[in-house]
Amino acid sequence: MNNLLWSVQILLAGVFLFTAAGKLFDYEQLVRVIEGRTKGKPIGMSRFQAIMVGLTELAAAIGLLIPTKFNPSHLIVVSSAAGLCLIMLGAGIYHLRRRDPATPSVVLFLLSLLIVVGRWPR
Repeated sequence: MNNLLWSVQILLAGVFLFTAAGKLFDYEQLVRVIEGRTKGKPIGMSRFQAIMVGLTELAAAIGLLIPTKFNPSHLIVVSSAAGLCLIMLGAGIYHLRRRDPATPSVVLFLLSLLIVVGRWPR
């Protein structure tokens, strides 16, 4: 079970590091891609909001990679995964309101929830 949890943690960290980088460093390209997919419908997220979400994703992704050597590591990992659950819940609502597919948000939510449940202290 530990190997599965580590694999999911590494996968989630990679996904969220990638998406955070897009929000933090290339916002204009992100806007062009999203508006191109939705036939010019405005993105509905300011640059400041994208930076805040990107920083939160970045912090949570780093928190998922905390090794078990650290004493409160399970608390950091569980908190990071719970934060990603909240972000993905908000992302799912955002996509449903825009009438976009919310499947990636739901999958990432479920993977984050797996980490929360799997790393919960017993």
